[in-house]
Amino acid sequence: MAHVKTYSLSLRDLSKKILEEEAIIREGGGPSGKERQERLGRLTARERIKRLVDNPNKFLELGLWAAYGMYEEWGGLPAAGCVTGIGEISGHACMIIANDATVKAGAMFPQSVKKVLHMQRIAYECRLPIIYLVDSSGVFLPLQDEIFPDEDDFGRIFRNNAVISAAGIPQYAAIMGNCIAGGGYLPVLCDKLLMTEGSGLYLAGPALVKAAIGQVVDTEELGGAAMHAQISGTVDFREANDEECIERLRSLVDLLPHEEPISERFEPAVNPQELLDLIPAEGQHEYDVHKLLQCIVDKNTFQEYKAEYGTTLVTGYAKINGIPVGIVASQRIRSTTARGEVEIGGVLYSDSADKAARFILDCNQTRVPLIFFQDVVGFMVGKDAEQSGIIRSGAKLVNAVSNSIVPKITIIVGNSFGAGNYALCGKAYDPQFIFAWPNAKYAVMGGDQASETLFHVQQKSAERKGIKLDEKAAHQLREQLKNKYEAQMDIRYGAARGWVDGIIQPQQTRSLLVQLLPLVLRKPLQAQFHTGVIQV
Repeated sequence: MAHVKTYSLSLRDLSKKILEEEAIIREGGGPSGKERQERLGRLTARERIKRLVDNPNKFLELGLWAAYGMYEEWGGLPAAGCVTGIGEISGHACMIIANDATVKAGAMFPQSVKKVLHMQRIAYECRLPIIYLVDSSGVFLPLQDEIFPDEDDFGRIFRNNAVISAAGIPQYAAIMGNCIAGGGYLPVLCDKLLMTEGSGLYLAGPALVKAAIGQVVDTEELGGAAMHAQISGTVDFREANDEECIERLRSLVDLLPHEEPISERFEPAVNPQELLDLIPAEGQHEYDVHKLLQCIVDKNTFQEYKAEYGTTLVTGYAKINGIPVGIVASQRIRSTTARGEVEIGGVLYSDSADKAARFILDCNQTRVPLIFFQDVVGFMVGKDAEQSGIIRSGAKLVNAVSNSIVPKITIIVGNSFGAGNYALCGKAYDPQFIFAWPNAKYAVMGGDQASETLFHVQQKSAERKGIKLDEKAAHQLREQLKNKYEAQMDIRYGAARGWVDGIIQPQQTRSLLVQLLPLVLRKPLQAQFHTGVIQV
């Protein structure tokens, strides 16, 4: 876990450090990778996207941190070797999936596949046209057993191509370099296929063809752009170079029915920049989530639901850029109930879980999208909590979230621990998007509790083997376990594994939601809302 360097900084300083690291990730394979693309007369993935979208500054990159700190034995894999995100092309919001050939020649690693599958799911749920910029050497063979055979591996990408096409969502593929072996099915399963001169599309390269059937053939004759345009008929448009191919893509997307552009017409009550000073980075201090919401929702639109009940969660209706939303947010201030009981901020109690479940049911009844703000350390434990029916109330909330049919967006603004992660729409509960602030922490429980539990387990294991830990050895073990666990709690660790779509600057939360809400509302709701049996 040495690759995850921990920080002890303010939220403002931590956010700055995250931006610095992101700039390094965006370098991809570095100068040598860029030099290779230039030598081949090709643009890099990021250069292609910059030319493809209407406004590069508004391109919403997703999965930038994918594979962060992973595959170090293979030299690392910045952004999982592919650049993905949502940008406007000729006035249309589109999902863009681009192989980064500066990173391992665009080879697909397990995290690369996971990233592409997730982008396809987002595009499907939001009915976004997909643009694939293909420049890949195919599956990374040393890890083929983790990429090839399972239901959520490489082949699932092509299955999704077919399902997305059947759903009437446009898919465009531009082969702008290598497209080899099974990867060749992706562009051919798309609605429109473009290919640049000098690119290659074939199931097996010349060396493999010779080894398999003894035939000697060069790459152009085997799978060049001219062959596929003139002989096989596979390619719809043959383009001279990247620049012309990108212009063709823009003109083809321009043929889609045009939609009203998104513009921000409303303002929050408080400047979002103040979020940087509102929440402490270490996640221990109290703060009032109402102040956070004032920086995000439209001014004078928040209507709190059951404001005096279950106060460790704040629920309410609001508007963001004029769009109605339902909000479920962790409250970090401790409070005293009408019964005189003290409730700790960030903890879910029976009353707060009951309130949130009822609120989620109502939002589904009125078809209002839900936004969750997580800063939760879990459900309350102990005799009083168990006798209050905490498990029953928690199950009710999980049931409501699981069966919710309205769009859901989750923002992790602090802690996301244990079953609190589940109940407030964590990754396993299918939010259309899930983002986190730089200070976010993802784990089954807090670091101190977890490391102490792990220490006692290993201590008992050593004693059963007849090993007695002296004070120094016990201290070293405890510190080792704590450091490892804290590194795994770091949001960069989770982002590397695809648990969040991105790490965002706190002050950009509102503008991000302004961009996302119209996307999640593109697909009409077709299912009927029902929950089955709920414990009461």
